[in-house]
Amino acid sequence: MSRKTFWGGVHPNDQKEFSRDVPYQVYLPKGEMVFPLNQHIGKPAKPVVQKGDAVLAGQLIAEADGFVSANIVSSCSGTVKDIKPRRTVMGTMALSIIIDNDGQFTPVQGIGAKTDYTTLSGQEILARIKAAGIVGLGGAGFPTHVKLAPKNASEIKYVIANGAECEPYITCDDQLMRTYAEEIVTGLKIMLTLFPKAEGVILIEQNKPEAIEAMQKACSAKANVRVLAVPVKYPQGGERSIISVVAGRELKLGMLPADAGCVVDNVSTVRAVYRAVCESEPLMEKGFTVSGDAVAHPCNLMIRIGTSCRELVEEAAGGIKEGMEAKKVLCGGPMMGIAMAGLDVPVNKSNNALTVLGEDEVELAEPEMTSCLRCGRCNQVCPLGLTPQMMAVAAERKNYERYEKKLYGLECIACGSCTYICPAKRPLMQLFKQTKAEIMAAKRK
Repeated sequence: MSRKTFWGGVHPNDQKEFSRDVPYQVYLPKGEMVFPLNQHIGKPAKPVVQKGDAVLAGQLIAEADGFVSANIVSSCSGTVKDIKPRRTVMGTMALSIIIDNDGQFTPVQGIGAKTDYTTLSGQEILARIKAAGIVGLGGAGFPTHVKLAPKNASEIKYVIANGAECEPYITCDDQLMRTYAEEIVTGLKIMLTLFPKAEGVILIEQNKPEAIEAMQKACSAKANVRVLAVPVKYPQGGERSIISVVAGRELKLGMLPADAGCVVDNVSTVRAVYRAVCESEPLMEKGFTVSGDAVAHPCNLMIRIGTSCRELVEEAAGGIKEGMEAKKVLCGGPMMGIAMAGLDVPVNKSNNALTVLGEDEVELAEPEMTSCLRCGRCNQVCPLGLTPQMMAVAAERKNYERYEKKLYGLECIACGSCTYICPAKRPLMQLFKQTKAEIMAAKRK
C-alpha cells in the first residue's frame, strides 16, 4: 500500500526558477572529449581502442570488465589522442580515453535502426541495454542490465521511473519529462516486459505540473502504467524514500530494492533504455542543467557524455554573470553535490548538473559553528531513521566499530538533511562521507 510521504526529510528552497522553464538546447562540444573508464559502480571498463585509432560516434571504445561493469562508447567522431589518467569531477585521477573531436559527430553504422520491442525476448532486451552501456543516470551509476535482472524477477511488483528531481536548482529531468514523455513511457513498458507481475509507476513531485501533465497524457493510452504525484520534500528522489511511498515498505538494513519488490530507475535512464532498444542508440548523450545565481544563462542542455565542464559553463551557459564572481561550483546541487576544484574535467554518465554560486554557504557557516546543541533535529529529519548526533560523536572519536555496527553509519545516503537542519552549523554529512571512506579503505586493506 502506498503512503503519502516518507519519514523525515527537509524543505530547502528549490531554487528551480533559474532554469525551470528553459527548454532543452542541443549542445555539441567543440573541444577534446574525455572518457574515464570508471563511469559506473563496479570494475572500470577495459579499453578496446589504441592511441591513433579513428573512432565514430557510438563506437565501443571500452568494454565491461566483469559482472558489475559497463561498456563505454564514444560520443563523437575523431581520433584517439591518448589513454592516460585524467582528473574527474570527484577530484581523483582515473584512466581515461581522450579523443580529438573532429566536430562532425559521424555515427557508426546502424544507429537509428528501428526495432519493435514487442518482437524481442527478455534476454535480447537485456543484451541491447548492456551493449548500449546504460547505467543509472540519476547519480548512482549502477549498470542497468544488472539491475533489470534480479534473481526474483517474478516477485517484482513495481517498476518505478524516478522523476522526483528533489535536488535544488536541477531541472533537466523536469524538462526531459515535458519533452520526451512518450519515449520515457515506452522505456518503462520495455522494462515491464521483464517483470510479468509488475506495475509501472512514474513518481513526480508536485512542483512539476507541466511534467505531470505530459506524463499523464503519455500514459493515458498505455495499460499498467500510471503517474504518482507526491508532496514536495527532500530527499524524495532517494530509492528508500521512493519505495516507502510507492510500495509502503521500509528497506531494512542490507536489503536491496528488489528485496522489497521494486526496481527503481531515473527517468533519464528509462529514456536511454527506449533509445537503446527501439532506436539502436548506445548511451552517448544525456540531459544536463547549468544553473545558479552566478551563471549568465542558466539552461537545460542535451549534451554529449565526455564534454568538458568548462565548455558547458563558458560556452553553453555564457560564462559568469557580469559583475559577479563564482565562489563555488558544484557538480550536482547544493545538498548532495561535489565542490569542484576546477572545470577542466569531463561530464560522465552519472553527472546531471553544474551549479555555479556567487556565495559559498559552507564558508559563511564555518565561523558560526558551535558544539552540538543536543537539540535532536538531525535525528528527526534523517530519512533512514539514523541518529546523526551519535554518529558524529563516534566518527570524531574514530570509533569505527560503534559507528558501523551499533549506529549503522554505513547506511547513510549522504543526503545532507542533517547538515541542512543543524542550528549549530556542523558539517555532519561531510564528516559522515569522510568516515565512510576511511572505513571502506580499511576494509579493502
